[in-house]
Amino acid sequence: MIAHIAIALSLTLAAPTARAELPLPGTTVKYDERAGDPVRLSAFGLGNTSAYVRARAGDAFARQQGMSEAAVSPGGATVAAVPKSYRSGYDSVLLTDRAGGQTRRVRTVRKPLTASYVSWSRDGTRLALTVEQKVGGRWQAVGFTVVDVAAATARTVRVSGLSRGAGFWWTPDGNLVATYGTGLRLYRVADGMVLRTFAGVGLPTGPEDSFSPSGKRMAMWCPPRFTEQLCVADTGTGKIVQRVAVRPEALFGWWDDSHVIAVMAHQGAYRLAVLDLNGKVTRVLAAIPARTWAQELWLSFTRT
Repeated sequence: MIAHIAIALSLTLAAPTARAELPLPGTTVKYDERAGDPVRLSAFGLGNTSAYVRARAGDAFARQQGMSEAAVSPGGATVAAVPKSYRSGYDSVLLTDRAGGQTRRVRTVRKPLTASYVSWSRDGTRLALTVEQKVGGRWQAVGFTVVDVAAATARTVRVSGLSRGAGFWWTPDGNLVATYGTGLRLYRVADGMVLRTFAGVGLPTGPEDSFSPSGKRMAMWCPPRFTEQLCVADTGTGKIVQRVAVRPEALFGWWDDSHVIAVMAHQGAYRLAVLDLNGKVTRVLAAIPARTWAQELWLSFTRT
């Protein structure tokens, strides 16, 4: 599983006043950024072997040495990074204040448990991590850890009956959601109690927040009963309200309430694109060589 986290403005596809091609270090990819974009590319990496975070001001990306993932908080104040190895028998997360540069290490879980796959709450005050342990040689989700950024404290909640590949992320109202069978379950952040189950609605597109900026809709991989691959579900009811006849390789969150950020196969390679909910590419953000995509390229965006 690739981690990333942690995104209401409407997109206006008008002529930009400025644009820039941002080179992504360690790749040949150049990201097309324009003034007025509703999201900002803030971090990227290749699998869990490298993670890069963009400077708070400017276009430079810095490699996060020894980190398997990194995610910038909404508003850009804090970077959360997960180290590749334990320290003193504990997994941890590093919180870096981007204004002052100070970094705090917060212990999360004790070895052999791991806590990873950073998801930021929408207010940027907390982050959630998925806790896993190896069962029969394979990783199994067993709960979640919530980190309070201001207090630099972590609290872990065990949750029974999780799907093997479940990953937790925040709901717009401040609880947590994870995959459950062929659907979703919502959990109370205080104690992991099940609040609601959306059975058979499909799996979240991930790894970014599957909720739209307004919080009214979710992007899902359609359940097998449909021929379409991408579905949109109502957050309140869990019912599928739209099916999109398109087959993305991956989604990296929402661009705005009417568009998603998708990776599409294109002429033997791939391209990162803004995709409307009719399946039309409205803008190409980057060309991605096949060899780079094979290295498990991930991208993380923050809302501007």
